[in-house]
Parts: sequence; structure tokens; C-alpha cells
Amino acid sequence: MSFDGIMTRAVVHELFEHLANGRITKIKQPYPTDLLITVRANRKNHQLFLSANPSFARMQLTSASFQNPAEPPMFCMLLRKHIENGFIREIKQDGMERVVTFVIEGKNEIGDTSTKHLIIEIMGKHSNIILVDESSNQILDSMKHLPPSVNRHRTVLPGRPYVEPPKQNKRNPLPAEKTDVLKALDANQGKIDRQLVQAFTGLSPQTAKEIVHRAGLGSAEKIADTFIKMMQNVNNHCYRPNIKLSGSKEYYSVMELTHTDGKSQYFDSVSEMLERFHTGKAERDRVKQQAHDLERLLRNEWQKNKKKIKKLEQTIQQAEKALSSQKYGELLTANLHLVHGGEKEVEVMDYYDENGGSLTIPLDPEKTPSENAQSYFRKYNKAKTSLEMGRQQITEAKEEMTYIEQLIQQVESASVGDIADIREELSEQGYLKKQVSKRNKRKKSSQPALEKYTSTDGTDILVGKNNKQNEYLTSKVANKEDTWLHTKNIPGSHVVIRGASFSEQTLAEAANIAAYYSKAKDSASVPVDYTKVRHVRKPNGAKPGFVTYEQQSTIFVTPDEELLYQLRDK
Repeated sequence: MSFDGIMTRAVVHELFEHLANGRITKIKQPYPTDLLITVRANRKNHQLFLSANPSFARMQLTSASFQNPAEPPMFCMLLRKHIENGFIREIKQDGMERVVTFVIEGKNEIGDTSTKHLIIEIMGKHSNIILVDESSNQILDSMKHLPPSVNRHRTVLPGRPYVEPPKQNKRNPLPAEKTDVLKALDANQGKIDRQLVQAFTGLSPQTAKEIVHRAGLGSAEKIADTFIKMMQNVNNHCYRPNIKLSGSKEYYSVMELTHTDGKSQYFDSVSEMLERFHTGKAERDRVKQQAHDLERLLRNEWQKNKKKIKKLEQTIQQAEKALSSQKYGELLTANLHLVHGGEKEVEVMDYYDENGGSLTIPLDPEKTPSENAQSYFRKYNKAKTSLEMGRQQITEAKEEMTYIEQLIQQVESASVGDIADIREELSEQGYLKKQVSKRNKRKKSSQPALEKYTSTDGTDILVGKNNKQNEYLTSKVANKEDTWLHTKNIPGSHVVIRGASFSEQTLAEAANIAAYYSKAKDSASVPVDYTKVRHVRKPNGAKPGFVTYEQQSTIFVTPDEELLYQLRDK
């Protein structure tokens, strides 16, 4: 995958076709590095998504919905002040660089025409979104600030002049001629694809490898001809957006990728391709950042319980050995007449032995015969108590480990909105200290938001992605005649098929969803139990999300993320 200069050119062309002269009606900043701008153009609302995410920086049109913070960030407020209700007059790319400028015309405070530049720089971890006043070339603000202490040559702060990112002094590949390509290549150096990347701007290693692959084993002239032909397609905006699955890796491009094996999926637009590729990936990245402390806490708690069980098993082994103290006490009590005091041991007949053998019992010479017998009985009672408590604590520790495994799975498959539910649950269970925050205060009356899918035949399928959602779904939302699904003996989500009757295909699709939202999402042939909701019960005092069920049947499925994407789209 690569959001290179060619991809940038394709996106700019598509955005200009849809947004030219459109009016900006809304600006939101759902996440610290992402902007969502609503543009009214051609009698239709378009959602422009701009991201300076270090791993997933991009720009595209989107149909996805985002949860916005209760209070908009300062950068969002500034954008609303300066460019909301403004018109997008131009969208231009700096040569073949990954720097794009949105020229926005609006009115200032006194009603005069004012032009602002919203610049998005797609440069990996250095990606940024900057608002610049055209007349003064001054930065009004930026998503990420870059002080002189970090970069003396290019400071990105409000009030400073905007300085373009440093040029790499490469040729623009679009107007290049065959002689230009031949001059850039040295057959003796080898690694032609790297030479192309170093010589021409906007080319990613993926694109360069594709050029070399299409040229085959031909000469430098053959490579130059292939290069020119591909650049002509780019220059004429002849694109074919696609995602290629090669093994466990996915690649996206606006041109055919023939240098990799695998199956390609084609799209009608570049934005549709980008949205499909990034759906879930950027979300999981945000969740990983926000829930890193939770996952670390849960894994530490799991390890603590594992160590606890190991120590308890050792205690149980010692206690089982100490159970013989009862036998010693009883034999000593029956033979007190043989002990006169001061002995270190005594040999008695072992009437527990079928062969009638003898047994030597160690004694404390400082104690009387009766005290020695009572000492053995006390050891026995202590061992018996330790055995009972140890086994009970092992059972509790194993139950807690199962509960923690379930929470870890829920964190791994959670959306950003689900993290708050999981934090609240951990606070209620005593794993986290309760924090009172006005910003994060949630209304008690608000109900957990469930994930909803629609099967191929139109049946609704509901999913709980954390314990609060699971309990709400199973005990509050689901009817007794609905069908409940859960992976068999594997931590996972509660899934409910609405309605008493449905097709076998719907059952298979719901089972696929249950398997995907479980610890076994990367496994094959995952067992999923299903039964009527009326057969599902929560035991008294059980941990959140824990239920028992009966009269179940089992279906085996292999999780398919592509199927979930299709069912979510319906």
C-alpha cells in the first residue's frame, strides 16, 4: 500500500470533480488528527475526510459516520471561524508531491472577501493540516505545531510564515520524456526500481516495482517505454482503483498491480477504495492508542492470576502430603502407652496397613505424648482447610482469567466508543479507580449502542461488543423467541438474530459474525453455539457478560471480514 504522489493526484482529481465551488457547511474534528468537512456542491452534501494520522494519513470522500467529542478542539473552532461557509475554488497539488492546497474563498469579520489555504501534507509521521492566510502567507494555526526547538528551518506555529516542506530535487515524472528516463537509469548499478524512486518524485517503491515488472527482462529502453506509457495514463487520469489481497497482505493502488500474486477487488472511485481499505484499520489504531493502558492492565492481571494458581497448586501439593498427619495422630493416640516422654520417635503397629506392618512416627521430645498427638491433628486440620481454600481460590482465579480473557478480546475488537464502556466496567469491578470527570460524564439513562448487521435475506442481526452491550442485548433487547449465538467455550460477543424464523444462510452469517467478534477470529472452523434466548440465563453473582445456556446446537464457520463489511453496508 502507498499513498504516493500518483495516488494524491488521483484523489485531487476526484475531489475537484465533486467539490469544485462547493460551500463548506460543517466542520468537525472527531479525532485529534482527523477532520470531517461537509461540502454542499451540485445540490448534494459531500463528506470530505482529511487525516494527518501518522500511519493512515490520507484525504478522501467518505460515507462513514464518526462520533464527535462533546467539546470541539481549538483547531476545529478556528477552522469554523475562518472557512465555514466559504467556497472551495481550487484544489491543487504541488507538482507530484503529497502536498495539497484547498483554496477557500469566504468573508472576513467586516464582510470583505478573504481567501484562505487549507494545506494537507501527507508525509507519514510528519503529516499535518495547516490553515494559511493567502494575503500574508501567515499560518493561522495547524493541527500539529512544530516549534524551532524541533525544526529551525521550518517552524509551524500560528503567526509564522508558511514554508513549504523541503524539496527532494527530483524530476516530475509526468512531463518526462524517454531520454529523461534513460538518463536516470544505470544498468550497471542494478535495482532499477530504486533508481526510479530516487530520480522521480511521486513514485512509491510499489509503483516503481510495477513499472519494472511490466517491462519484463527487457532493456533500459523497454523500461523507459513502460514508464512513459504508465505516466501517460496518470496524466490523462486513466485509473483503475483496486485492492489486492496477496497472502496475508493487502495493497491498494489506482493502477493494476501485476507484480504481486493474489485476487484484486475493483472500485468505482478512489475514495471508495480508500474507505474500504482503511475501514477498521485506522479505528483499531486509535483504539490501540486509547486502550493501551487497559490492555496492559488486563494482561498483568491475567499473569497475576496465572502465578497465583501456580503457587496455590504448590500449596495444595504440600497440604495433600500433610493429610497423613491425621493417620499419625490417630495411631499415636491409640498407642500413648508406648510413649513415656522424651522420645524422638515411636514405632507402632499400622492398623491401616492390610499387611499388618509397623510405622515409625516422629515425635517432639519437648512435648508430652498427648501434645504430640494433638499437634498432628492440628496439622491435619490446617492442611484440610488449606486444601479446601486452595481449590476454591484456584476455581475463582480460573474464572477471573476467563473473564479477563473476554475483556482482552473485547478491547481488541472494540471501537473508540466501546472503550468508555469497558473502562466503566473495570471501575465497577475494582480494577480501575473511579474517576469523576465532567468531560467524560455519561448520562445514566443512555443505553449501550449495539452493532447492527442485516443478513442477505433482510433479517436484523445485533451484536454486543463488550459486557455492558452483551447484557443489554441479551436481557433487555432480545425477545424470548429470538436466536442467541456465542462461540463455544471461547471468549466472544453475544449475537442475536431477530425474529423466530430465518434462513440457513442468515444463521451462517450470524455465526460468522459471532466467530469474528471472538478470540478465534483468525482461526478456521470455529464452533458457534446457538439457542433460543429463553434458554439463556445469567447466574446470580456472576461476572458481567457471563451466562449459561442449554438446548443449544453447534455450527462451524470460518470468520470472513469481507462478509461483515458487506452485511454492514446493507
